[in-house]
Amino acid sequence: MLTEAQVLKLSIAVTFVVALFGIVFGVLTGSFSIAFDGAYSLADASMTILALVVARLITSYATESGKGRLRKRFSVGFWHLEPIVLGMNGIVLMSVSVYALINAISSLLSGGHQLEFDYAIVYAVVTLATCLIMAYVGRRANRTIQSDFVALDATAWMMSGGITAALLVAFIGGWLVEGTKLAWIAPYVDPAVLALVCLVIIPMPLGTVRQAFADILLITPGDLKAHVDEVARATVARHGFLAYRAYVARIGRLLQVELYFIVPPGLPPKAIEDWDRLRDEIGDAIGDEGPDRWLTIAFTADKEWAE
Repeated sequence: MLTEAQVLKLSIAVTFVVALFGIVFGVLTGSFSIAFDGAYSLADASMTILALVVARLITSYATESGKGRLRKRFSVGFWHLEPIVLGMNGIVLMSVSVYALINAISSLLSGGHQLEFDYAIVYAVVTLATCLIMAYVGRRANRTIQSDFVALDATAWMMSGGITAALLVAFIGGWLVEGTKLAWIAPYVDPAVLALVCLVIIPMPLGTVRQAFADILLITPGDLKAHVDEVARATVARHGFLAYRAYVARIGRLLQVELYFIVPPGLPPKAIEDWDRLRDEIGDAIGDEGPDRWLTIAFTADKEWAE
């Protein structure tokens, strides 16, 4: 059973190998698309390293290893870094693709360029197999891990695999037309397939970027707020409270809930243990208990404390 850190470490190592492989073959074949594949892999590896660091910080916060100097500086945890890294990851991958698209269009307008299709086909076959294996490993492991970082990493491998599959088809087509009446097409194969691949993959990280910005801006998920409201209303009705105020956010893997119950003035005093048992009851009803849940429950007769 692979952990989140192990999956990301494996991905980083393989990504660097694939990136170097792509750069070398890009030089040997004179292919912009292969060079782009290598650059894309390097960008992905850099973001995966950052994701690994953040994942370790988040995990260590709930353990003894997290109770050090960093925890004193970040007393509310590191969860807020997760959507920032996810958003940066998506933006970097889209930016690399946009730059490659511009180069591809420029090459098409200037008449394309010759390509060593034999080397290019070998590169595409090896890289495609690697991408598919890594995507499978990541998605299989994430069935248990349930990590946004691992999910995004597996998606990145699928995107890389899609790029490479398109390259393979194009390279085989270019190799087949060499020496025929259609040989004039060959110089356009590389920039044309690069442009097509970029147009396909540029929108792919948009969902991740949109969700990351929603988390950064603390936009309340509708379904989560509805669930918390349901629990709070039931608590108000059952215990005779006057009202409640709920503040809910999801920040990466963190579920943050603040609940303030407004109790009637002059309510007979209860032992603190009774209030704690009520908090436990409410927390159990909300669910998702664990190191990634930040739950605050307060009781007050002054509604100003809840606003």
